[in-house]
Amino acid sequence: MSYKTLDDVVGNTPLVKLKRMPGHTSNVVLGKLEGNNPAGSVKDRPALSMIMRAEQSGRIKPGDTLIEATSGNTGIALAMVSAMRGYKMILVMPEHLSIERRQTMAAFGAKFVLTSEQQGMEGARDVAENMQGRGEGIILDQFANSDNPLAHYDNTGREIWEETSG
Repeated sequence: MSYKTLDDVVGNTPLVKLKRMPGHTSNVVLGKLEGNNPAGSVKDRPALSMIMRAEQSGRIKPGDTLIEATSGNTGIALAMVSAMRGYKMILVMPEHLSIERRQTMAAFGAKFVLTSEQQGMEGARDVAENMQGRGEGIILDQFANSDNPLAHYDNTGREIWEETSG
């Protein structure tokens, strides 16, 4: 018997026709149900892409500690992918952000460094950079990592193209 892994089920989300659009239009509007990804968001694809491409380039290997400044869904997705691929994950985030998001990230084994609300995301990014500089882990850097949007270019775009016959 063959079982899928989480790697296998990120992406390939349903494409549906939206029927109740406001106004009168003959246009076909389609929606990709990215909430069907394992961690529940469109960010699952970039998280998997950033980690897999960093592995392929030799930048990271299972057992390494990854660091990321985040405010939510990317952090959840990175925590999930890190757990399933054997990485430790430290998420740096402003303290005022949702406790529910932190609980979800923690369920995947993520650890946290909380920064002040006044520092915002820029402060969280600065802390992550300092941690990397001290050798505490490797930053994936969702904000500047070209593998983040490439996940959609390479995968989401291809899926939509195939499902709509171009």
